[in-house]
This record gives sequence, C-alpha cells and structure tokens, in this order.
Amino acid sequence: MNTSLTLGAGLGLKAEHYEAAYDCAAKGLWFEVHPENYMVDGGPRLAWLETIGSRHPLSLHGVSLSLAADCAPDVEHLKRLKALADRVQPALLSEHLAWSAWRGQYHPDLLPFPRTGKALQRIADNIQRTQEFLQRPIAVENPSHYLQLPGHDLGEIEFLCELSKRTGCGLLLDINNVFLSAHNMGYDADAYVDAFPAQAIMEVHLAGHSLDPGGAALLIDSHDAPVAEAVWALYQRLIRRVGPRPTLIERDDHLPPFVELLLERDRAQSMLEAQS
Repeated sequence: MNTSLTLGAGLGLKAEHYEAAYDCAAKGLWFEVHPENYMVDGGPRLAWLETIGSRHPLSLHGVSLSLAADCAPDVEHLKRLKALADRVQPALLSEHLAWSAWRGQYHPDLLPFPRTGKALQRIADNIQRTQEFLQRPIAVENPSHYLQLPGHDLGEIEFLCELSKRTGCGLLLDINNVFLSAHNMGYDADAYVDAFPAQAIMEVHLAGHSLDPGGAALLIDSHDAPVAEAVWALYQRLIRRVGPRPTLIERDDHLPPFVELLLERDRAQSMLEAQS
C-alpha cells in the first residue's frame, strides 16, 4: 500500500473527539492512536475505534514495545498488538527508537541509549522479530533529546538508515523532535532534515513543545501546544525535498476543541497538496 498516495494529514484521535472525528469528511483525513489504549477484547473504546476505522484510515503508534531494550519484545504484548492490528487493519504502524521496559517493569518515559554497533544489532533483531510476528512493516521514530549521552559510535541518521536497510522497516520523522533536539543539543535542525533519507520516510509527525518548567533552557516534547512556526518551516523544507508524506498533528494535553485541531491539520493538508 502506497500510503503517500492515500493518506494526507491526520490527527491523533482522542476520546473527547470521537463523534466529531467520525463525522468529519475532510479530504485525506486519517487518525492515529496509541494501541496500548485499545489492546482489549471489547468495550466502548474499542467499539468507537472500529466505528471510526470504518470511515477513516487508522494508524497505530506504539509507546511500549521497548525496541531498544536489552531483551526481545514481550511476546504477550506482541500478541495483543497483533490482535488489534488484525482487527482494525491500520494503514500505518509505528514505534519509538527508545527503551521503556526492563525485567517486566514499564517506565513512563521513552529512554535513550548509546548508538553502538551492539545496540544496532540488538534493535535490528527486535524490529525484525516484531515485523515477523505482526506480519507487517513498522516505522521507527527518531527520538527527542535532552542531554548529551556518552558512548555513541554512530550518528543518529546513520543509525536509523542502517536499521531500515537491515530490517526493511520504514522511518517516522518527527519534525518537532528534530527542532527541540537541535535546540537542546546545539546542532543544525535544517541540516538534519536535509540529510534524512527520503525513501525511508513512511510518516511525519508535527507537534507542539514547551519550555522546561524547571527553569533550564530546554525545550520539552510536551504535545500540549500548537505546532510552532519554526517547526512548520522545517516541515515545509522537508516536503519540498521529499514530496508529500502522511503527516500527523499530535496533541496529547491541553486539548482544544476538535475544530481548532482541524485547522492545524488543514494547514498541513494544504502544504501537502501544494507539493502533489
């Protein structure tokens, strides 16, 4: 399925917006959810997801496969994820380049790791296991960064490219992550976007960020504000080079009315159509 031809700009689906999401007939619209909220056997939430999926394409964006952990993905988690994917038939399925579980305990963060050759092989193995179990490809998202982590042998783009090459996975380019990481780590966001491999991009994310409430000069990937103009500019720079890609507006906190989110989504849709 060539999602770049069938999906335009989408929105994260929230329970507060189920009815408005179902009723909306905007061109190219699709919805993304965290599958962990729907990996159940029944109930009203799953029923709503199936109902919306009968009208709009869906995407599953996982937060707890823990692909970068020093162990294989949890089989029971994979079974529940596969059952959901088989049930709703998502157009896209993605996860984060991070670890969030250790010895059966889950942590509320997507945690970083040193990009070594050993980590590359371990994560490639975990991605391959996941794709074989699910019987579908996944996309892996570039992380957000807040501090300098020692021990890297590979650059981030080099690491992601090699993962894609070894496993056939796609890449999810989160433009907000690029912007705030460049700010926090002191590198060039334009150069990062320009170097990202066009052929591997299955999906793009746009989101808002905020200043660290602790007072440090850090930007936080908070998903609680509109997309910043600087992030829009980076997005425009990307799609002028690579062409239209399925693009999601992420908003997870301080939710505005659905119509306000739809205005942001329509802005992305107009930019995609201008590059078609």
